[in-house]
Amino acid sequence: MNLQTKIQVKKQPHNQIDYQSKLFLIGSCFVENIGSKLEYFKFKTLQNPFGILFHPLAIENLITNAINEKVYIEEDLFFQNEQWHCFEAHSKLSSTSKNDLLNGLNQQIQAANHQIKDSTHIILTLGTAWVYRFIDTDAIVANCHKVPQKRFLKELLSVDDILQSLQAIVSLIKSVNKKATIVFTVSPVRHLKDGFVENTQSKAHLISAIHEFLNRQPVLTEMRLSGSPTICNQQTFYFPAYELMMDELRDYRFYAEDMVHPNQTAINYIWEIFKDVWISNNAFKTMDEVETIQKGLQHKPFNPNSEAYQLFLQKLSERIDRLQLRFPHILF
Repeated sequence: MNLQTKIQVKKQPHNQIDYQSKLFLIGSCFVENIGSKLEYFKFKTLQNPFGILFHPLAIENLITNAINEKVYIEEDLFFQNEQWHCFEAHSKLSSTSKNDLLNGLNQQIQAANHQIKDSTHIILTLGTAWVYRFIDTDAIVANCHKVPQKRFLKELLSVDDILQSLQAIVSLIKSVNKKATIVFTVSPVRHLKDGFVENTQSKAHLISAIHEFLNRQPVLTEMRLSGSPTICNQQTFYFPAYELMMDELRDYRFYAEDMVHPNQTAINYIWEIFKDVWISNNAFKTMDEVETIQKGLQHKPFNPNSEAYQLFLQKLSERIDRLQLRFPHILF
């Protein structure tokens, strides 16, 4: 008896992620779930330099500003609830100090600029098609920062709106980094504050726009040694994180207590499939070594002064040294 519907996914044959790859992850909070796994296994990553960005226009705005090396000034900030904020960034960057916020924004823009240019893989996770337009400036914001809702207009991006934004995002990236592999996902996090029907409509718009975009991409081919053509060099892809949550894990036991976010079991499940699809088999042995070291570092001994524990630490240090000889970027 089969008690689960399985999504058919295949190993990505080209452009796999390994320990030489540089990854840039931007978007909804599910980025941070996958990003934390990549960081745990010590891949070279930068994730959400402006914090969580929920909708495609916020992602497009960050990429535009990063490529153009925008310099943030006082006029880009506002003061609310005893803190300085920027409508283009998440509240995790907000600060009681205006200068600290400006410095943080400008440092992160530079970090994003370098990462976009250098990345081998850019993972973009869309969370919602609902956006808020600030009435005073007629600008769509990335985060409302608890400014009263009456000062915003709530709008649903159409499929065409999202499609145009995705086209702009990819064009911007390709203008400075033609070799980057771009992976789109839709966040499985349920935006139920918008409403149940409204959340479904939002996710449907995101999914439709992504697949419309992918269907418009030219198919490139190369010749095998045998002389027969094979599809290759595709640089934009879709990973079905949303579908895995909705179809393979369609049970509330896979949600956190808020019934909105995937719990750790679900995150681990989706990560394992992402790993099987996107990470090179050649990286698995190194990942196992990193995990062994990570678990060793987290070990709490009964007697930290014992000879046995000191020997354990020495052997752990030697393992770290051997790993860092092969991968100098790996730090614990």
